[in-house]
Amino acid sequence: MSLLFGSIAFGCNENTRQVAEENETDTTVTTTSDTTNLSAALSSFTSADILNHTKQLASDAFEGRGPGTPGEDSTVNYLTRHFQQLGLKPGNPNGTFVQEVPMFGFTAQPKASFVAGGKTINMNFPSDYVAVSRRFVPTVDVNNSDMIFVGYGIVAPEYGWDDYKGLDVKGKTIVMLINDPPIPAPNNAGKLDSTMFGGKAMTYYGRWTYKYEIAAEKGAAAAIIIHETEPAGYPYEVVSGSWSRENFDVSNPKKNMDKVAVEAWITNEKAKQLFLAAGKNYEQLKAAAAQKNFKPVPLNAKANFSIKNKLREVKSRNVIAKLEGSDPQLKNEYIVYTAHWDHLGKDPQLKGDQIYNGALDNATGTAGLIEIAKAFTKLPEKPKRSVLFLAVTAEEKGLLGSKYYAENPLYPLNKTLANINMDVLNAYGPTEDVIVIGYGNSNLEDILATEAQAQGRYIVPETSPEKGSYYRSDHFEFAKQGVPALYAKSGVKAEGQPTDYVQKWQDKYTADDYHKLSDEVRSDWNLEGAVEDLQLFFRVGYRIANGTEFPEWKEGSEFKARRDKMMSQPGDTTGTARVTEL
Repeated sequence: MSLLFGSIAFGCNENTRQVAEENETDTTVTTTSDTTNLSAALSSFTSADILNHTKQLASDAFEGRGPGTPGEDSTVNYLTRHFQQLGLKPGNPNGTFVQEVPMFGFTAQPKASFVAGGKTINMNFPSDYVAVSRRFVPTVDVNNSDMIFVGYGIVAPEYGWDDYKGLDVKGKTIVMLINDPPIPAPNNAGKLDSTMFGGKAMTYYGRWTYKYEIAAEKGAAAAIIIHETEPAGYPYEVVSGSWSRENFDVSNPKKNMDKVAVEAWITNEKAKQLFLAAGKNYEQLKAAAAQKNFKPVPLNAKANFSIKNKLREVKSRNVIAKLEGSDPQLKNEYIVYTAHWDHLGKDPQLKGDQIYNGALDNATGTAGLIEIAKAFTKLPEKPKRSVLFLAVTAEEKGLLGSKYYAENPLYPLNKTLANINMDVLNAYGPTEDVIVIGYGNSNLEDILATEAQAQGRYIVPETSPEKGSYYRSDHFEFAKQGVPALYAKSGVKAEGQPTDYVQKWQDKYTADDYHKLSDEVRSDWNLEGAVEDLQLFFRVGYRIANGTEFPEWKEGSEFKARRDKMMSQPGDTTGTARVTEL
């Protein structure tokens, strides 16, 4: 998972409570009322079963579940075996439980230096910077490249925003800030303008992936993002820990030669040193970059990168199982549950413990996927539509498994009603609330609110949408293609615990265990909250699978146009159904 708790509320403030009350008051649709029909399925979820799967997947025998390693073989075999034992059908129409995901692995050995104001600034890898080339070539060199500060590196016509202002950056090294420009509201300097880049909420323009994509489109030789913890949503150690290891990308015929040659991050401290040596005031330029009239600023500096790539072709796998629907017509429509099975693998260069077991992230989510699949098999009557259980590879490497499926779907996306994603389950006990990541995007959250109300719970939006968590897990790749996608997590008001209990629990995990060797199964876990959440996700999927309408994106969602276009294509038999009630 790219980010765990950075965007999760650490308290239920008046605004989020108001949203919860509105959901409870305004929800007129009925809940999943056939509790007799669901009783066996709901009671099949147990802490013991979740824990058992998690222990197995996070054991040393699975070697951290790294794609393209023996740990992948163990994981794929484990998932396939359990899906078979549940009586599920192979999810791939070719009769297997796997979808091959062609990738290449690349381990970068970079060297970098900057020359500014007649001074050479040596860069230490990975403490000062990380740099990779996603091109499928053994060596990449960028020599004596002019460096240009391009603000946030955004071209967004709908907002009248262009950080490049027509400047030709071909062959240049561009330096950018992370996230969207923080533009004050016209009449309230203490708030951000909600009409620009979503206000407080990060848009895709703020994601590092977009910034490298636009750099490639503009023909830059190298693209550098300045890391800052708050706007990035995670400390630099998360970047350096991931980017300094073997990374992956999906294979394509162009061997990624259409991507920018060098993608890099530098620490905020090194950026300030660079700007100072170049005779520039970093803070002043950062403030100027938040203005529409900002123009690129040459830094009077040169960049040098030399990257040696250790390359290998990797055939990784998504694992997919299917519960076929009971309705002769509707069984050709689908709900997809996802969780990523991969973690960071094993680092043989370490002394002592070398295995990143990834217990919470995301052995728990994978365990949850198996448990939801099991629950559907306990129904006395199958749902009308088919349900897919998709365990994807290489989420930690850039959502690659879900990206590959969404771009090469085994079942038509215009027949796919929704994606429900799980990434890290609750190990701190039941909560009164449920957090919706990317609140306001689709009416899936209205269904979630109704089903949560049946549990005596309520939904709340994330309080730090500026972290862009909606773009950081596997549901996003479905959303990019237009499929309504739901990403929800346990809330922060733990039942019977002090107000700050969850905050302290999450802070400790983020600081001590997230993406570290210590993310292992712990004896003090309380998985009753995970049980409650999985029951909720099951109820949402069951309801959609038996509903009469397709879920939809809400007006103003950046994904709505893609879905509308998809659903209006010739040959589509589902139409562009509007949802008023499921």
